[in-house]
Amino acid sequence: MTERVPLFAIYWDDADVQRVTEAITSGRNWAIGAEVEEFEQALARYTGNRFSVTFNSGTSGLHAALLAHGVGEGDEVIVPSFTFISTANAPLFVRARPIFADIEEDTYGLAAGDVQEKITSRTKAIVPVHYGGCPCRIRELKEVADDNGLLLIEDAAETLGATVDGQPVGTFGVAAILSFCQNKVITTGEGGAVVTNSPSIYEQLKLIRSHGRVEHDNYFCSNERMDYVTLGHNFRMSNIVAALGIAQLEKVDKLIAMRREKAALLTAKLQSDVSAVIPPNPPSGYDHVYQMYTVEAPQRDDLMRFLAGKGIASKVYFEPVHLTHFYRHILKYADTLPITEEVAQRVITLPMYPSLGNEDIDFMVDEIKRFYDLRGDDD
Repeated sequence: MTERVPLFAIYWDDADVQRVTEAITSGRNWAIGAEVEEFEQALARYTGNRFSVTFNSGTSGLHAALLAHGVGEGDEVIVPSFTFISTANAPLFVRARPIFADIEEDTYGLAAGDVQEKITSRTKAIVPVHYGGCPCRIRELKEVADDNGLLLIEDAAETLGATVDGQPVGTFGVAAILSFCQNKVITTGEGGAVVTNSPSIYEQLKLIRSHGRVEHDNYFCSNERMDYVTLGHNFRMSNIVAALGIAQLEKVDKLIAMRREKAALLTAKLQSDVSAVIPPNPPSGYDHVYQMYTVEAPQRDDLMRFLAGKGIASKVYFEPVHLTHFYRHILKYADTLPITEEVAQRVITLPMYPSLGNEDIDFMVDEIKRFYDLRGDDD
């Protein structure tokens, strides 16, 4: 069935097309070029950091951030299970061990108390996730990290532009990762970045993303001999992709404002018409950017099937990582995370994107109401 209301839709305009066209028609520097540096500088300014390094994905960025901070074999990294799997996998990439901590229910972020309980002599870092556009309890987590001498690396893949009491997400830890995958606040199709205030980490990240090569100039255009000083990867973002990122970032505040407007309308209508559904309710001072619009709903799986039959997309973000086949049966994790597991049974992510029409919001809520009316109760 054709979706009448998709889960997300990419917002693009003529500025995106023009930027990419200019990069392509230059006939040069499709891989490395000035747009990469321009995008990085703009990201650093926007997020309130001194430096930014782009990558081909947020996953690569997190992998590189762990490497740059010396996380490796024998170390433990505390992560949530209520996240996309790359948050947990990244420590494995550097031969560290992910340790799962439970979440709290206000923001779906790591619970500071449970993080404290999971710290051992081998713990090196905490990687909290800002879920779906809402900042986690990052101040409490920073206090835990500081008190225990641990690295705090923010997974802000879904939360570009969010703030806590006016302070931008991505400025609380030693570094933060961003994602520009297609359903994010701004998108380059695929892509990511690491932001930091550390000059030494900035230099390490540049080496890691490009084969460990010291680059003083454009590698493809220069006859300068460039040495390889460490082991690295090919994690680079292309110049064409960066050109798109520049155009997207130039309108990020507009996109966030549109998301917030649509989310406010959807929340008001749900609260008015469907008492069974609990919409997102960020804590005071936590500025949500609504990269996703996740609610809690009884009879969740039946509701998803009902909505699919009406052409309304929905999805569960996220199934707990510690319950996946890989972690449970291959790596032999046996964690029990009560809040994570309970929340994951209740959440459903509804369509949310800047161009979501008011008539689509009305249609969604009307059909959700119809679902519960047909069942005669909200339980």
